Amino acid sequence: MKQLFLLIAIMYLSCSSKNNMHNDFDGKITFDKEGHRGCRGLMPENTIPAFKKAIDLGVTTLEMDAIVTKDKQIIISHEPFFNHEITTKADGSFVDEKEERLLNIYGMTYEQTLQFDVGMKPHPRFPMQQKMKVHKPRLVDVIDSAEAYTKLKSLPPIQYNIETKSLPETDDIYHPQPAEYVELIMSVIKQKNIQDRVIIQSFDMRTLQYLYKKYPTIRTAYLYEPPSVKNFATRLIDLGFIPTIYSPEYTTVTPALVAECKNLDIKLIPWTVDDLENMKKLKLMGVDGIISDYPNLYEQLE
Repeated sequence: MKQLFLLIAIMYLSCSSKNNMHNDFDGKITFDKEGHRGCRGLMPENTIPAFKKAIDLGVTTLEMDAIVTKDKQIIISHEPFFNHEITTKADGSFVDEKEERLLNIYGMTYEQTLQFDVGMKPHPRFPMQQKMKVHKPRLVDVIDSAEAYTKLKSLPPIQYNIETKSLPETDDIYHPQPAEYVELIMSVIKQKNIQDRVIIQSFDMRTLQYLYKKYPTIRTAYLYEPPSVKNFATRLIDLGFIPTIYSPEYTTVTPALVAECKNLDIKLIPWTVDDLENMKKLKLMGVDGIISDYPNLYEQLE
């Protein structure tokens, strides 16, 4: 009986969903090659040099994380603080793990964040990363840079996959409430007139639900990381609508999940796939794209 209820509920969501629209730009991409945080395996993550390198490597989408500063600027950062793995302070010393969460970006102005370098410290997990002095950029500057760079190189327009980094327990501590968070990101997207090339992704369904109600034509990606006692169907019911994309951790992808997504017209784009063997397996299984720290591997995936 429970499975029957889930099936009926999902069918209703699928029929009534306004957000499950794939626009013309999306339709031109047969397989979405996304560069995770730009190209974290090769360049400092979530920086303009990383995004330019990813464009050079032929990605179709730049994947990134967006957080909010004290003065309501959207900057690109995976954590809402300065991570000890990547950060050098103004005096040349490295941030350590004990102090990183005290360096709360939501409590800093954008100008204050420029004191911190995020490109010179050797990364313990990505030894191939090219080192350079670089800071966390604003979303508006990333977009301006990427748009100018693709035009300079006579390349097709790039897509942007932007993640909100929020949790209910850290509202008003590391980030604003979901509605304000989404509106701040959307103000930049509207200013730059790239609505048709943007995906908003999140583990936090609250930001996706707000986006769906307020901006139903913006594509959404529902992120998933194990473990979870809830199955795919139950998670969709909790979300309350059919997202454009389901984006799970790649080891959770199965032929059954691929079939479920195709039946609901949901694109399936797993993360973070950093070896060619698994990329090939997933593509053969029928996923619609891949998110990788090493977009240089995509040329061997053809």
